[in-house]
Amino acid sequence: MNFHVVSIFPHYFESPLSSGLMGKAVENGLVGIDHVDVRQFAGGVYKSVDDRPFGGGPGMLLKLDSMVAALRSIETPGRMLMLSPRGKPLTQERARALSAESDITLICGRYEGIDERVLDLFPIEMVSVGDFVLNGGEAGAVCLMEAVARLVPGFMGHTESGAEESFSAGLLEYPHYTRPEEFEGLAAPEVLRSGDHGRIERWRREESLKLTLATRPDLLPTARLTVEDVDFLRTLPRTRPGRNLFLALCHYPVVNRHGEKVAVSVTNLDLHDMARVTRSYGLGGFYATTPIRDQQTLARDLLAHWTDGAGAEANPDRAEAFSTVKIFDDIEGAVLDIQAQTGQCPRLAATSARLDRRLRAEPALSYPEVRKWLEISPVLLVFGTGHGLAEEVLSQAEGVLRPVRYLDTYNHLSVRSAMAIIVDRLVADEY
Repeated sequence: MNFHVVSIFPHYFESPLSSGLMGKAVENGLVGIDHVDVRQFAGGVYKSVDDRPFGGGPGMLLKLDSMVAALRSIETPGRMLMLSPRGKPLTQERARALSAESDITLICGRYEGIDERVLDLFPIEMVSVGDFVLNGGEAGAVCLMEAVARLVPGFMGHTESGAEESFSAGLLEYPHYTRPEEFEGLAAPEVLRSGDHGRIERWRREESLKLTLATRPDLLPTARLTVEDVDFLRTLPRTRPGRNLFLALCHYPVVNRHGEKVAVSVTNLDLHDMARVTRSYGLGGFYATTPIRDQQTLARDLLAHWTDGAGAEANPDRAEAFSTVKIFDDIEGAVLDIQAQTGQCPRLAATSARLDRRLRAEPALSYPEVRKWLEISPVLLVFGTGHGLAEEVLSQAEGVLRPVRYLDTYNHLSVRSAMAIIVDRLVADEY
């Protein structure tokens, strides 16, 4: 495998590419490194490689002509990659695919980046090593080269080393121990010294599952999990981000299709479906709010049937879901109830199927924003019946969450469907 490294600082790579297994691979010819110094292709006495960007702004850009000349000097560039925060993430799966290539060109930007026309002239793929900004692409290029080269056959002493490591099976790797058996009162696990390979294999799998759930649960959705894995994960304690999320379905004041303020009736179907969503996602609770007495009576009769009446005996699961439901006159009553339960006043976020197009309106809330609220505070997410919440309710909220399909013109889901989708996106914890 040959790496063609295009940079204005080729000396940056001297130490990392001459150390450890990478150094041996370069020495043995398994990995070839071709340093392409952009400065060698710059004109003028001072070999300047940067210039001011059109349109003004801070920083400088790498010049177009010298970068193009440097890239065209490479006889067999293979796949051309540029290290940039704009790129798709470098993952183990992507590294494995790149390890099958014979030539890879790595372009290391500096300053504010490169002239965009370079991307028009060459088939360059953007690659990111993380959601952060570095001084240049050189550090990211080192990460990529090591991640890819170590998967080339012959790079590591044992072929299985690349298979039994973090991310190879979608999980973090289990802990390792070696001699001495005990050190400063800390003993290596007995199971690893037992000689029972079946027990050892089970222990390693369970430790891998534990570590992944504790520190990188976001990996679980793509991991290949057996039924035994799932059963084991269910026994482990875990943080439930939904515990701080409370839902409210407001029946008044809402608007009709003409924008007039109206009250809407409580429906059996709304209460059933939203209660089940609340229980399934482990949320703090669900409030149905209406000031109309006969509607409150109807709702409480329905709750009583499922929590204390014949429905509870016939369907205990439904009874469990309905135990999360409370009926109040208005949103203020729900807020006070949450405050009494948690000791904190909840932050309010509203929902709407429409973007706020008023002049200088605040941008709609994103899901990550509200998710951060949930980490430190209870949040009451308010949904509207009819054709949406009235302005007096919207004005109480700190912001309005983006519509479910905010890039499309059709946004007419039922409130039950919208609630299920929004909760799933917001809690984002299939684990």
